[in-house]
Amino acid sequence: MVHVYNCHPFSSQQIVQVEQEPGLVCCGGGALFVVATGGCKVEAYSVEQEGCPLICRFATMGSVKSIQHSKIGDYLVTIEEKNSATYLRAYTNWRYQAEEKARVGVRLLGHLLRGASVRGGVQMEIIEIPLSERPVAVACCSITGDLLVGCENTLVLFTLRRQNQQTLQNQSQQILQSTWPNTQQSSSQSQGQTSTSNQNVSILDFERSVILHLPKIKAKRVALCAGYVAVQAELEVLVLKLDASSEPKTMEESSETTRADHLEDQADFLLLPRHQELLGDRAKDCDIPVSIEKTGLEDRGQYALSYVLFRRFTPDFFQGCSVEETQLHSLQLYPLFTSKQSVSQEEPACVFCFFSLPTAGYLYSLKGGVELLSAYQYPEKVLEAVLADHLLHVITKSALQCFTVRCAAVAARIEDPYIDTTMKACPPCSLEVCALRMQLFIGLRSVCVHGCHVILLSTADTDTPEESERTTQRRGLSRKWTISSPKETRTVGHGWNLYVVDTVSPLTLYQEMVEYSQKYAETNPTAQSLRHLLSEAHLLLRASLLQTSGQQQNIEGEPAVSPKTDTDGPSEKQTDREELEEALRQNCAQLGDCFSRGSQKDCHLALPYYRMSGLSVTEVIARNHPLPSSPHSYGPGFLFYLKHYLLEETEQSLSQEEADQVIDIFSQSEPSQLVSVCASPPMVNISPERTLQILQRLEDTAGVSVPLTITMATMMLLLDDVPQYTQLMERHAEMLLVYGFIEEPRLLLHGGGGGQHTHVCPTVLTRQLAKSQPGLLVAGMVALHENNKVQLEQADHIFKELGCENCLQVDFWEAMLMASSQDAVIQELLFRLSSVYIDRLTNTNSDTQSNPPHTLSRRKYLKSADDLINSCSHYGALYPWLTVLSPAHTTSSQHQEALHKLQSLLCGPSLSMGSVGPLMERLSEETLWGFSLHLLCATRRGQYDRSIEKLLDRCPQAIIAYANHQLQDKNMVLWWQKLLPELCNRTRAAADNGILLAALKETLVVVAMEMSPAEFLELIPDDGTASYFLPHLLRCSQKHLLA
Repeated sequence: MVHVYNCHPFSSQQIVQVEQEPGLVCCGGGALFVVATGGCKVEAYSVEQEGCPLICRFATMGSVKSIQHSKIGDYLVTIEEKNSATYLRAYTNWRYQAEEKARVGVRLLGHLLRGASVRGGVQMEIIEIPLSERPVAVACCSITGDLLVGCENTLVLFTLRRQNQQTLQNQSQQILQSTWPNTQQSSSQSQGQTSTSNQNVSILDFERSVILHLPKIKAKRVALCAGYVAVQAELEVLVLKLDASSEPKTMEESSETTRADHLEDQADFLLLPRHQELLGDRAKDCDIPVSIEKTGLEDRGQYALSYVLFRRFTPDFFQGCSVEETQLHSLQLYPLFTSKQSVSQEEPACVFCFFSLPTAGYLYSLKGGVELLSAYQYPEKVLEAVLADHLLHVITKSALQCFTVRCAAVAARIEDPYIDTTMKACPPCSLEVCALRMQLFIGLRSVCVHGCHVILLSTADTDTPEESERTTQRRGLSRKWTISSPKETRTVGHGWNLYVVDTVSPLTLYQEMVEYSQKYAETNPTAQSLRHLLSEAHLLLRASLLQTSGQQQNIEGEPAVSPKTDTDGPSEKQTDREELEEALRQNCAQLGDCFSRGSQKDCHLALPYYRMSGLSVTEVIARNHPLPSSPHSYGPGFLFYLKHYLLEETEQSLSQEEADQVIDIFSQSEPSQLVSVCASPPMVNISPERTLQILQRLEDTAGVSVPLTITMATMMLLLDDVPQYTQLMERHAEMLLVYGFIEEPRLLLHGGGGGQHTHVCPTVLTRQLAKSQPGLLVAGMVALHENNKVQLEQADHIFKELGCENCLQVDFWEAMLMASSQDAVIQELLFRLSSVYIDRLTNTNSDTQSNPPHTLSRRKYLKSADDLINSCSHYGALYPWLTVLSPAHTTSSQHQEALHKLQSLLCGPSLSMGSVGPLMERLSEETLWGFSLHLLCATRRGQYDRSIEKLLDRCPQAIIAYANHQLQDKNMVLWWQKLLPELCNRTRAAADNGILLAALKETLVVVAMEMSPAEFLELIPDDGTASYFLPHLLRCSQKHLLA
């Protein structure tokens, strides 16, 4: 479907004063090239100046049948006929004919001019390009300047080469010196007369690089762009991609396969080809074989060929059209660069392919997946079409018509990855196209486009009255287009005219579209036509913004702005861009309005468009009013925007009046969202009394819920009504309240939605819980962390904001250690808790804390050491020998609690000695409790020998308890290998030490039970004390006999 809007894309027109009837026209490089009918002369006119003055004219070597201009290299290429022969020629430096210089150089391809022709300065050159077949069509690449020549069954690609004139003169000088040494002086004088500017001019030449053989398609038109090669036959279009590849490719195998397929296809003869469309990789399944013949003189690697697109049409014979009138025409490859690409970058972001039948046009996107963007249905037979930056221009026999294009929609998605998200939006590539108001002419024959100029060639209508009547009938039966008043064309003395029609600037056309859309907005704000027209205006602005100041492309690669704009300074260009950006913001606001009132299907688009508009939430609220059909309901898109805005963690706060208005909106439209709305950070200035009444009405109608109760309790806090707050909080058990916090985390904290680095802050309810119900606060924060509602660092920040970093924060870590199952989190918590316990031990003595923190930290901890040992697997039961080293009555309760918790972590299975070792260096071994911690660390590291020695030195009464617990299983041998010798040596030195003697006695009992009599006998020292060991040896023998 094609929408039709009464917007005029043309601003003015002028007639080019051409003396002879034009036969061919083309444009490029700021010039309009006109070839007289049947003539051998080209005239160049400036389209960038008022009146289109003549730039130059020059003769060709034959009758021109086709002409093309290349921006890269600024050369013309023609297909000419002379004496029944067809020639291909390129004309370079044609602008120098404006100085009326008669000198013209003629040379063959690859044969650069030398000698006097070079020393004479820059001149126009005619390059003869020999071909083995008759050329049918030519095309120039707007990116590289390469030349593609289409013959009947082959395509020949020529690569553009440049050589500096100074280099040529040096080469020529060397030749002269070697051939005629006496001419060196005269040659030097002649060279000195050549201007420096001329020496710096590059000489253009072409190198035949590759030949494509297409035996089953007859080329009528070709196109070339950035490696893409397109060929058009009568009813077929084939697009290929040529890539230079360093890997050699065996062409013989592919040629044999191709030849076999060709012979097989010939067996099935079809009178009419079937309709076929093959995109991407499927295009290789078409029945058109392609083989590559490389012809470059230099070995630059092989070419890799891939099929991109194939389209075949069935002949469509309709009333009034002959067979010839049903053929394809207007093949184009159109590149588009984004604003993020550098000026020197040769690879465009997008490449589009356009071709047309007399009744329909087709626009495809080729890069990033082949896709049909738009199908243009024409109401009249179209003679020719040209794709430009912002519009598609088509001509019928009596009118110039413009259609919108979707190129900007594709480029926008390539340029910005955030398109089609909640952040940004753009109308879809599949948006239906629209036709703008047409301009009537008489007898149009051809059209070409340069920037904002549309060049039209018309001739007098020579139809018979019957043909005119039939044409009128067909136009009456076609779709009704809005037609502007035809301008009178004075044709004095001839029946042809050459027009230059200027298009309006994109900003002007946008403004007209906005004005045109107002009639839809007044009658039906939710109309599909309003949304479509605003989307067209949006794409028009995007197409302008995508064009960079240094690389604004049109179909010929030319600047896509008016010549007047090209001459503007950087400040004026910046001003133009700022105007376009401001217009885009206004358009986004209008699209946001459309989608805010639209259907449920597209209502989500209101959010990104409102974001792109830069409007504040206050301004968005002011633009949206209740629907006329229901005074208490709002559009779904507006509610979707509000919900996302309130869900976002933004620092912007609404005033009390705006916040109350938001509450009213949701209480009327979506009461179930009131809890989330009240908990939103922007709603901090809400009126608590008024909101409480609304929440109570909600509770009466919807019933009691935990999040609703907590929200009402929060309102009571804002009213300083603590008794009512307490009464509401006591409605539910603590575990149910924790579930309520999981359902709505913003009741406890604001922020945290954007990752661990997002700033968070406590709410009023959180501060109250820290004072009155710290256990509930800790349980709630643990639940939020375990449900991925808050990060560990963010929770730490909350407790620091509350001033509870030395009490509730540690309680939170201990509770997290019990709940978490993530190993990384567990190790982090173990390290933090160890550090905290060590700090508490170093900062306290037996009576009080030496550095008391905040008041809240003096309260009793939520979990004692015994609680943690009983409920958390990471806290181990205290070893029995620790009670001997650190009796309970020797230190204060807080110190004792920290000591037991740290000892319990060291006794547990999870704490890594590598991480806690550096922290333990802060503790001295002078005290028994400090010694006990270091001894625990040494024991955990397996340093039993050293631990036994240190324990016998400091506290020998604990040695048997230590050995009974630690020296078991594989460490049992240490009883007689380490402990027994140590005790023997120490008792020998201190025979009156009862503690050592008792320890020796206990050790001998254990050794006698574990060893055989012979082994025990070997352990008895030979210092004359054997009698002391005999009772134990006897017990060992008795045990051995019983066994």
